[in-house]
Amino acid sequence: MKICASLIDTEFEPHPIHEERKISRALVYDENGKFAFHHLCGDDIFGHRDYLETPGGGVDNGETYEEAVIRECKEEIGYDVEVVAPIGEIDDYYNLIGRKNLNHYFLCKRVGPYKGRHFVSSGDKIIKETLYLPLAEALKRYKDYATTPIAKLVYKRESIIIEEAMKDFPGLSGK
Repeated sequence: MKICASLIDTEFEPHPIHEERKISRALVYDENGKFAFHHLCGDDIFGHRDYLETPGGGVDNGETYEEAVIRECKEEIGYDVEVVAPIGEIDDYYNLIGRKNLNHYFLCKRVGPYKGRHFVSSGDKIIKETLYLPLAEALKRYKDYATTPIAKLVYKRESIIIEEAMKDFPGLSGK
C-alpha cells in the first residue's frame, strides 16, 4: 500500500510558505539487504545538524520523480539504482524557510559497481558519511538523533516511510 501524508512543522515559528520543492528520496538496499542512510553533520540556519536522512534531493525541470531518484542516488551514494516500487508521498513544511516539500519515496535496489560520489548541491556538503543499516536499526537511530528541531522534523517524516517499508517489504526490514 502506498502511503500519503501531510506533516505540519511544529518545531519552528510559522512563516508564510513561498516555495514548493519537489523532492525524490530513496530507501536503497544493497546485496546484503542493508539500506543507505546519510549521516548529516553541520550547522546552518536550522541550527546544529547531526542525524540520519535518506538519499535524495530536488527534481530538476523536465525530470520525473523516478528519474530524479536515480540521478540523486548516483550522485550521493555513487551507485546506479533500480527503482523497485514507490513507497509513498509525504508533504512536509519547513516554516523557518517558508517551504513546502513534496517528497516522493521509492524502494530502490543498488546495482552495478561503485562509480564514486559526485556532490553538486549545498546540502550535499553536510553528508558526513553514508551508513548501510537494517531498517529496524535505522529507525532506532533516527529516534535517538531526534534531539534538535530539524532532526525531529526529519524523524517525523522518515519514520513513516521506514515503518511502511518494514510492513510492505518484511524480507528487507532486518528485524
